[in-house]
Amino acid sequence: MGWHQLSMQRRLILHTDLKVSPLCLGTMTFGTPVGEREAVKIVHAALDLGINFIDTANMYEGYTRSMGSPGGLAEAYIGQALHGRRDHAVLATKAGNSIGPEPEDKGLSRTHLLRECERSLKRLQTDYLDLFYLHIPDPDTPLAESIAACAELIASGKIRHWAVSNFAAEQTRQILDLCAEGNWPLPVAHQPSFSLLNRTIEEDLLPLCIEREVAVIAYRILESGLLSGKYTDPDNPPTDSRAAEKPEWLPQLQDAQTQRSLAEISAQADAANLSLFDYTIRATVSTPGITSAILGVKNPEQLAAAVRALEMNDPAASSGVSG
Repeated sequence: MGWHQLSMQRRLILHTDLKVSPLCLGTMTFGTPVGEREAVKIVHAALDLGINFIDTANMYEGYTRSMGSPGGLAEAYIGQALHGRRDHAVLATKAGNSIGPEPEDKGLSRTHLLRECERSLKRLQTDYLDLFYLHIPDPDTPLAESIAACAELIASGKIRHWAVSNFAAEQTRQILDLCAEGNWPLPVAHQPSFSLLNRTIEEDLLPLCIEREVAVIAYRILESGLLSGKYTDPDNPPTDSRAAEKPEWLPQLQDAQTQRSLAEISAQADAANLSLFDYTIRATVSTPGITSAILGVKNPEQLAAAVRALEMNDPAASSGVSG
C-alpha cells in the first residue's frame, strides 16, 4: 500500500453522487466538553480545511450522554454552524439508540425512524439528509420494516440515501439480499468501528462491503485517543484527555495486550519517520475499502493537524514502509 496523494481529494460513495473527504468530522463530543460556540468554530474549520463530510446522531450530546437521555445537542449545534453553508457539506445522522423512556423512543421501527428523521431535520435546520444511518441492530423489529421505512424517507425526499452502523457482516449480507429481493434502495454505506488496534472488520465485514460496493466509514479510528500519542504514561493521562474526563470510555488504557499492540504500532510509526498520530491517520485512510475515517476533535487545531498529516510528502516511499 502506497501513501501517495493522500490529500483531501474527494472520494465517491458508490451508487451515489456524494463525493466525500477522506476525513469526516465526528461530533460525539458536541455538548460536553464542546459547547455551541466552539462546535460552530470546529464545523467552519472543517469546511475551510476541505473536510466536507459531517457525521452526527440524534443521541449525541457529549460526555454527559447516558442511554435514554434525549440527545439532540450535536445536531442543533451543526444546524447553527451550517447557516448559509449547507450545500458545502455532506451531512449524515443516525437513529435507533434510546433517546427517552418510552418503548417508541428507541429501535428501528417505522414509527421511530420517521419521527426521529423529522426531529433531526428540524435540529439540523435542513430539509434533507445526505445519509441516514440505522445506528444499531434492533432484534425487535423485522429488517424489512426498517428497510421499507428508509425507502419511504428516500421517496419523500427527506433523505438522499440510507446506511447502516454497527451491523455484523452476516446481518449486513441479509440486508443487502432483502433489498435486492424487494427491489428496495440499497444501503450505500456502513459505519463500523475500526482502528489499527482493532482490525476485526478486515476478517469479514470489510471484504463483504468491498464485494458489494458499500462504502465503509470508519469510526473510533484513534481508539478513543490511544493512537493519538498523548498517553505516553497510562497511569497519568493528560488532564484534558478522554481518559481523565471520561475514563469509563477508555477501559483498555491499562490493558497489557493493548499496550503491547500500541508499542508495535508506535515502532511502525517510528520506522516511517512519523508521529503515532500522523501514522495512524495516514494508514487508516489508506486501508483498502475505507472510504472515509471519522475524527472527533475538541478544537480546530486538532483537525488541522489531521489534514496536515494527509498532505505530507510520503516519508515511507523510499524505504518501502506501508501501513
